[in-house]
Amino acid sequence: MTYPLTVEHLTAHYGTSKVLDDLSLNVAAGELVSLLGASGCGKTTTLRLIAGFLEPTSGSITLGGRDLTKLPAHKRHIGLVFQNYALFPHLSVRDNVAFGLKQRGVAGEERNRRAGAMLERVGLAELADRLPGALSGGQKQRVALARALVIEPPLLMFDEPLSNLDAKLRIDMRVEIRQLQRANGTTSVYVTHDQEEAFSISDRVAIMNQGRIMQLDTPEALYQRPANAFVARFVGFENLIAMKVARREGENVTAEAAGGVTLTLSQARFGEIPDEFVLGTRADGLVVDADPQADGIPATLGLRTYLGRAYQYQCETPAGHLLANGALSAPLESGSTARLVPVPDQCCILRPE
Repeated sequence: MTYPLTVEHLTAHYGTSKVLDDLSLNVAAGELVSLLGASGCGKTTTLRLIAGFLEPTSGSITLGGRDLTKLPAHKRHIGLVFQNYALFPHLSVRDNVAFGLKQRGVAGEERNRRAGAMLERVGLAELADRLPGALSGGQKQRVALARALVIEPPLLMFDEPLSNLDAKLRIDMRVEIRQLQRANGTTSVYVTHDQEEAFSISDRVAIMNQGRIMQLDTPEALYQRPANAFVARFVGFENLIAMKVARREGENVTAEAAGGVTLTLSQARFGEIPDEFVLGTRADGLVVDADPQADGIPATLGLRTYLGRAYQYQCETPAGHLLANGALSAPLESGSTARLVPVPDQCCILRPE
């Protein structure tokens, strides 16, 4: 059976330092939510509080209506998958997977049957008698995952589980983790600093900063519609341009930035545009156009970088320093003048902070 997780107004301190600041989080039954952010943002502290390794200063944690806030870690029955695998080196693969069942008093024959079935599911049945020292990194992580799942936990938690694996294996393992989590329908919380990993594996992602959730949403919404400047920068909107509306004509809004830069934007694309806003774009969202009459931001091109799919330019403009991409077929030299033309589908509108 699977249950929803509810975290309400969670605050935590290390000494006099506040590391979580009134954090609330709801994870639906069977949902996988990732906590994503840089080191020190509070994501691992949140995991440790939910798991019972730390006690909050204030707030509550409930799982399916059961209050976990003061419950010892060993009574929460949470499945945990760690970055360093945490396997017992002297136990076989089978005994590592069966360890949690043994702790719960499951009889030997049933214990071995369930451990064997779970090893079949993660593709390691033929390695059941090996010791962890004879396994690759990916195989060790599969054993750790099997050990967490075999106890049929109401909540599964991952703490940077793929950080020790090489790039190709990380991609393979995140697909396997997602498939197993969906097949089991286990409510899951996944901690990572890797944006691509979080977006590829999650139903929703919570982007964290300084002990707070800045935005909790689907990967698609975060990537296309960040809620604030912090999230926008985090998901790759390198260019943030402060603008003011000069006039409105139906769906079209003419807005001005520093240095007399003027752009026309459509509310049909962006929704209601406030009188003052920040236009966010990725480098892909500003196209370098050598036509001086193009409707865009005047720029002087600086350093040009080859990206494979495009050239990227460091640009000086009246609105500040911007990054923009240009076509491979028409490279421009440093010092050239050009126009940076916004691509509406690659832009977002943010309220000023």
